[in-house]
Amino acid sequence: MTHAVRRTAFPSRVTIVVLLAAAAGLVFAHRLYRTAEISLSGALLSVLSSDGVYVAAERQTVYFGLGSDTPLGLHMTPECTSAFLVLPLLVVGAVMIALRPRIQQRVLVALAVAAGAVVVVNQFRVLTLVGLVNWLGIDTGYYWGHTLLGSMVSVFGGAAALVTFVWLATRR
Repeated sequence: MTHAVRRTAFPSRVTIVVLLAAAAGLVFAHRLYRTAEISLSGALLSVLSSDGVYVAAERQTVYFGLGSDTPLGLHMTPECTSAFLVLPLLVVGAVMIALRPRIQQRVLVALAVAAGAVVVVNQFRVLTLVGLVNWLGIDTGYYWGHTLLGSMVSVFGGAAALVTFVWLATRR
């Protein structure tokens, strides 16, 4: 007795390879991703802040409050980027498409929504940190903005993105 093995269609295979290549790219080109992410933070801060903002993209750093008594630079480290929240979504999406090619479109839409949400959450985290530094001062504001509130924003935002991803990818 032979069992029919469902083969993944060519477009699904290509999608799987692209998703896995994007995941590998996030690992190997994380510096480029962080540069783009901190540049986005700088653009948002320029719009929202009346004090000076400068982005040193090559160092993945945004300086804010340049016209105030308390200027500060935020360096986007590998641990603080949204890349490592997007990475598992790409891998899980590739696995889901490999297992069930017919849900490819739903997985890709879910992946776009969840990845976008993770990036937005990380930008919100940076803006929250800047707001708290401006409000509470550098020491207290940075502590509350980075260590406590920033971590909570990342955890809850990442969890919400994951739940959204699973819901969108698996609903009928």
